[in-house]
Amino acid sequence: MTPERRRNAVIIEDDSDIRHLLEQVLTQAGFLTVSAANGEDGVRAVAQHDPVVTTLDVNMPGVDGFEVARRLRGFSDTYIVMITAMDEEIDVLRGLDAGADDYVTKPFRPRELRARIEAMLRRPRVRRDDPGITELGPNPPSTVSVISPSLLEQALEDDWLECDGLRLSPGMRIVEADGRELELTRTEFDLLEALMRSGRRVRSKTDLALILHGEDAVVSDFVSSADKRAVEVHVANLRRKLGDTPTQPRWIETVRGIGYRMSS
Repeated sequence: MTPERRRNAVIIEDDSDIRHLLEQVLTQAGFLTVSAANGEDGVRAVAQHDPVVTTLDVNMPGVDGFEVARRLRGFSDTYIVMITAMDEEIDVLRGLDAGADDYVTKPFRPRELRARIEAMLRRPRVRRDDPGITELGPNPPSTVSVISPSLLEQALEDDWLECDGLRLSPGMRIVEADGRELELTRTEFDLLEALMRSGRRVRSKTDLALILHGEDAVVSDFVSSADKRAVEVHVANLRRKLGDTPTQPRWIETVRGIGYRMSS
């Protein structure tokens, strides 16, 4: 990600008052902003300006935010923040499935939005334009240290977390359940890793939401009900891929009213 690219942000919002507020927030955060009042123009703006961040309203005339997010994910790795009054679990799920990185409900606090964006910029990001690079942070190093393949392989082989037939390698980003390799999203992998590292210690939904935001201290003030529902959605998807159930869990156990922990 180049310094120039980091300064670009696209705002896709049909409400002129909210659009102006977003322009102020992002400008104060050091971005050059480009605004669009509908989904079609927003997609073109992202294609033209290659922004690091895109804010996206859901309820827009014509092409809605969910469809815009899906189109953007076809060609762009921009961080997508959906901003909407829709905060039911199904809405959060649709937003995340469409490719959103974060989901902020209206009315929002400008400081909250800015803190969330700053936290996102510190998270690894998959780049689509370089097949030789799997994940990049906002400031990739200019030099790369070369490690002996044999030493690296040995280190990765030793780097496994295990629980009753469930194995996770943080270094190789691999998860196996009873010898079967699973395809998890980055978020699902990070949540599972956090739970496995904690063992029987309960991790609250707030804790897990902070992990998704990079455990940023500033963002801890802004863990909303939508954040917690997003965690519930991700855990439900994770359980489905594991073949686990909340009523008779083999691996992920729900602690009612608090959060989750590993069952053994």
